[in-house]
Amino acid sequence: MATLVVLGAGDLGGAVTRQAVARAVTRRVVLIDDAADVARGKALDIRQAAAIDGVAVEVVGTDDLSAVVGASAVVLADRHAAPAGEYHGDEALRLLARVRSLNPRALLVCAGASQLDVVERMVHEHGADLALVVGSAPEALRSGVIALAALASHSAPRDISLMLLGRPPHQALVVWNDASIAGRRATDALDPPALIKLEGQLPYLWPPGPLALGAAAVFVAELAMTHAPGTPALFVVPRSATGVRTHGVTVAVSVRADGVTPIWPDLSPRDRTRFESALAG
Repeated sequence: MATLVVLGAGDLGGAVTRQAVARAVTRRVVLIDDAADVARGKALDIRQAAAIDGVAVEVVGTDDLSAVVGASAVVLADRHAAPAGEYHGDEALRLLARVRSLNPRALLVCAGASQLDVVERMVHEHGADLALVVGSAPEALRSGVIALAALASHSAPRDISLMLLGRPPHQALVVWNDASIAGRRATDALDPPALIKLEGQLPYLWPPGPLALGAAAVFVAELAMTHAPGTPALFVVPRSATGVRTHGVTVAVSVRADGVTPIWPDLSPRDRTRFESALAG
């Protein structure tokens, strides 16, 4: 039975756990926090809510990190009552290093908007597999752009397809030339002033809130565990052919059980320049 582990019983960790259970992406979700009573209480609350929804998912709260053994995916969120919110810095690296020693093949999904540096440092300082450590916050941002584009075009979000690249908030870009809205090119469905307005709103959509961040992290974990199709926008660390340390960046990726594969876009000269600027940090 596939298991999803969530590290941290704060607001984000609770949102991830609740979304995973509501979507029934797996039959077992484990919420881990040093505050074991809080983790157990939150797990019980979510399990009871699942029963009302008619969903049968085992939800466990614990402080035992060994629960990551055998998990298919591990989501890094936020510790309960932590003044700094999301796991970050050396604390996050120590935690993920312990997770990696217990389960070297699980996909590590950093759910927080501030965790790009965690993805980068796990790769550069701890030698993590590039395909097995990602950040899911850009997918929450992409969903926010889709929501705004749906309002602007009077369309349903499910009818919109667009690619987000770069480094949010100020080096993020949407590839509008390849985007589609209800079967039409986005550049035909929306006039230039509307597209400019959407671009200008990008920085104000960052950081996404815990519900959007949680939904994005669960979407990524679901793709890894169920082999469903999907190409979310994720923080990844590109592989360098020269061995030079590379910065993390947002690209669309293909997600499989054995890790992620970036999908490098064919961009216009203008978008290529902007994207390369983001790659340079």
